[in-house]
Amino acid sequence: MRTGLPRTLAVLAVALLSLGAGPAPVPLPARMADTGGGSQLITAEAAGTGSTTGTLTWWDRRGGRWVKAGSAPARFGAKGLVEGTRRRQGTNTTPTGLYRLPYAFGIEAAPPGTSYRYARVTQRSWWCQDGDSRAYNRWVEGLPRDCRAAEAEHLVTYRRPYAHGLVIGFNYDRPVRGRGAGIFLHVNGKGATAGCVSVPAEAMRAVLAWADPARRPHIAVGTRGGPTAITRY
Repeated sequence: MRTGLPRTLAVLAVALLSLGAGPAPVPLPARMADTGGGSQLITAEAAGTGSTTGTLTWWDRRGGRWVKAGSAPARFGAKGLVEGTRRRQGTNTTPTGLYRLPYAFGIEAAPPGTSYRYARVTQRSWWCQDGDSRAYNRWVEGLPRDCRAAEAEHLVTYRRPYAHGLVIGFNYDRPVRGRGAGIFLHVNGKGATAGCVSVPAEAMRAVLAWADPARRPHIAVGTRGGPTAITRY
């Protein structure tokens, strides 16, 4: 009888450990209402709407499951985050929602492995944010007459943040005047952004090397809970 005791205790110990472990956590994309229909996804999650920092994670869907491919600390707008459909231009807020990623860009050459269409910034590259312009929320080579320089970003002057970036398709396909323009995922600047999402340079390069347009990646921006919870998008 004594010889069987250690085996019985071992079986009990394994059973208790199994009970304590519990089920594996469900990946964030699997808890979301929509991921854009592709097999790649970027999530940018903040604790709340007043946050200026959070986490950017990029995911692959493999074998019917979402798997984390990488993550990095992220920065958001200086005034936090706001529901994308309610955002107003010039408020320094990052719009929440689920968005496509039209193309990549940068002052520096595309990182090795980049498969996204990559627009190289030149001295003539501007992003028009003038609500009265036909080029509102668009990249232009040479500033159009109807786009005031004071209402546009001369991209080459943002040497560090725009070394590499991805255009976020917020208010892009059918722009609503006054909602906002020029929302990107780009390299960190000195602090919080004017409404974009930013990450360290090495993370931005990793995202560009990972992102495959054929797999239709989207970006979801949101908070952990509340009306702007990332899981609602």
